[in-house]
Amino acid sequence: MVLAGGAGTRIQHLLPDLPKPLAPVAGRPFLHWVLRYLIEEGIGPIVISTGYLGDRIEDFVADAGHPGVQCRREPNPLGTAGGFLFAADLSGLTPEAWLVCNGDSLALASLAPLIRAFEDPDTPAAILGVQVDDAARYGTLETDATRRRLVRFAEKRPGAGLVNAGVYLLRAGCLDGFPRNRPLSFEFDVFPTLVAGGAKIAVVAADAPFLDIGTVDSLRLADRFVSTHMVGKNPRF
Repeated sequence: MVLAGGAGTRIQHLLPDLPKPLAPVAGRPFLHWVLRYLIEEGIGPIVISTGYLGDRIEDFVADAGHPGVQCRREPNPLGTAGGFLFAADLSGLTPEAWLVCNGDSLALASLAPLIRAFEDPDTPAAILGVQVDDAARYGTLETDATRRRLVRFAEKRPGAGLVNAGVYLLRAGCLDGFPRNRPLSFEFDVFPTLVAGGAKIAVVAADAPFLDIGTVDSLRLADRFVSTHMVGKNPRF
């Protein structure tokens, strides 16, 4: 599930007619690179949860001819988790687990360690954490003494830290207790509620290239990021 429903207000003036995931990067919409990463990791079929200017994303998927990709548009802004639930319910898919990622960021880490976290049957969800030099924009993941379980999402603060890469693995049914058709956030609603109820949320740390395009400055870095890490490297589409 790729979450692509946000309005991207911080860079909307640069993309007046495009949703943020379609920002041009290295000659392609940024969403192209997200889908390529997922396909390279063996993930599919893929559902894109859309909202703001969702018709543009639907046109992109149709024009690009991506096999096994469907779009589900939320009727009103539902947040990250609310949009996921809405799209998952409409997708017709019944996987054992959902991989969820953002359509406006890329963490180029192998997903194998995230999947291995599910070898513990008591783990309902896993979060990919990426080590960055400055966590001021993201906030950090606070873990227990083993550094493998989520305690809470910490406040944003400058300095190096393990940040939430926006990549989650969720067992099917682990969100069944949450309400449908209302705004929900993974960071502020879902994971804190699960942890408060005693759930063991795994945190899988990775030292991997990471970029989100949510600000003017980070969008300016996107061409070089993709050209350095993705262009010409085992493309399948």
